[in-house]
Amino acid sequence: MKRWFALVLSLPAALALAWLAGFAWFLDTALVSIEPPGSADGIVALTGGAERVETALKLLAKGRARVLLISGVGGATDFAALARRAGVDPGLRARVTLGRTATSTRGNASETADWARANGVRSLIVVTAGYHMPRALAELSRALPGLTLHPVPVLPPAMREPGPTALRLLAGEYTKWLATEAGLSFLGSHGDTHAPPVREDRSAPEERPMPEERPIVKDRTDG
Repeated sequence: MKRWFALVLSLPAALALAWLAGFAWFLDTALVSIEPPGSADGIVALTGGAERVETALKLLAKGRARVLLISGVGGATDFAALARRAGVDPGLRARVTLGRTATSTRGNASETADWARANGVRSLIVVTAGYHMPRALAELSRALPGLTLHPVPVLPPAMREPGPTALRLLAGEYTKWLATEAGLSFLGSHGDTHAPPVREDRSAPEERPMPEERPIVKDRTDG
């Protein structure tokens, strides 16, 4: 009986150690820089934080892909404002789709799957924050089995200096990634919202403590 009692008592410590070991790997993954591939069929930018849309538009302008989906765009946002912010030619509009239905990372994957099939996309550059990339790739792989995914993570302002805010954001995202890997992402889909709509002024606020739980979605403020 004592052995069973000791085993039960040791379980929380073992789980905590496993979580911390995984979190250490996640930290390393979240901060890594990856060069984009020479070319792919398409690009998707998952809205919800600084520099994602701008990075994707610049890759499109450089000819890294023929089409781009910006998933989770706010209802009031137009392409001209996004192009101006990224400093790219507004003439790219014909190659860009503004996806306005996604309100979570799971929704991003579903929206991307529909768009990829409609546009004959077989290889895809994925642009999102580094800390959001593992969960985004998990959802996209589930929605688009067989599609080649090329991650291009961006380093948002919130991740450039270590601190409590960055740690809370990373810990929360790591826990959500674990849930996604376990097939439980639907449990958090209602609270997994995106970031505020893109603003035209360049002084738009940087990512706040849990922005990944917010896209450039309809009038809302990644999930």
